[in-house]
Amino acid sequence: MSKRTSDHISVFTAELIAILLALQWIEEIQPTKAVICTDSLSALNSLSSGKSLLARVIDRLANFAEKYADLPTLGFTHYQPAQLTTVGKRACLWLQDLVMDMRNLQRAREDLRFRGVKGTTGTQASFLQLFQGDHEKVEELDRKVTEMTGFKKSYLVTGQTYSRKVDIDSLCVLASLGATVHKICTDIRLLANLKEIEEPFEKEQIGSSAMPYKRNPMRAERCCSLARHLMALVSDPLQTAAVQWLERTLDDSANRRISLPESFLTADIILSTLQNITEGLVVYPKVIERHIRHELPFMATENIIMAMVKAGGNRQDCHEKIRVLSQKAAAAVKQEGGDNELLARVQADPYFTPILGQLDSILDPKTFIGRAPQQVTRFLSEEVRPVLEPYKSKMDVKTELQL
Repeated sequence: MSKRTSDHISVFTAELIAILLALQWIEEIQPTKAVICTDSLSALNSLSSGKSLLARVIDRLANFAEKYADLPTLGFTHYQPAQLTTVGKRACLWLQDLVMDMRNLQRAREDLRFRGVKGTTGTQASFLQLFQGDHEKVEELDRKVTEMTGFKKSYLVTGQTYSRKVDIDSLCVLASLGATVHKICTDIRLLANLKEIEEPFEKEQIGSSAMPYKRNPMRAERCCSLARHLMALVSDPLQTAAVQWLERTLDDSANRRISLPESFLTADIILSTLQNITEGLVVYPKVIERHIRHELPFMATENIIMAMVKAGGNRQDCHEKIRVLSQKAAAAVKQEGGDNELLARVQADPYFTPILGQLDSILDPKTFIGRAPQQVTRFLSEEVRPVLEPYKSKMDVKTELQL
């Protein structure tokens, strides 16, 4: 703990340095190469283009989705078994949110402007006096300083500071990212409980101090914990912007020195941890297959009915047969803790003799996943890979965590 503390003490020595260090996950650049502005958000905007940690997370998850694009798995709605999907398609749902976050980050960065040379209340009065009433020179100074800091535009009107709504926009983007990560890691925790998917687990890692057999999803839990904090931090700039009086009051300063760097630092460790998770996700196909076998007979009842109708059966009669057999099978599962024997009951009923030879194909899980594999392929090609193109030369950086 002492080492972790000492590693981070220097980060908090000044607001600007904190953000420059923390924001290497948005644009990879050495802090000493950045244009040093007195405004922390100007420092964010002045960072040069490069490879972000978010892009690496998207890349790792995209590779995972591609690998498991056609592996059937139970879908869940209301956290109850539903129609099948694939492991890769589910990962694409996570990816879609991350891609939206990437675009939000880029938009927020592009929307940032420089405050410019505006003076104590934003009127540029002192500069107008300096240039002996020459308005064009004042505007030229404003424009040149703006360009020197790497901005294309400055705000045309400000008070003593730029509008604190700018802070709201920036931290809302980070809070939205926090919501994305929380959802992804919650899903991973739920799937870990089912033993279908697990985060990486080190050879010497202790899953539980009291129960040595456990493999607790510590990384995902850490992400969820920090993501809640990141989402909560956006309330600070909201309240700060709301209570600024007239041209400016100083009650914004102390709050911003905490909320701004803390938000970026929190986002940094969340994404670092998520990258580590996505680099080592473990899938257990046999467990997934067992869960499918347990539920698929119920899901296949409509297909069985259609097959019987095609074989000349009466739909109403077949529906009633399936209803009765399904109720008996469900009772055996819920009340007796038995296996799902619906298929065995169907096979034992002479009524279904005409389609017994079709049951294996009817119950093939891949007939229940629709266009999921094709959706994965198209989504990765059209939505994900183009987003990663600017970062492809620096995708080899891996993360290591101290657990």
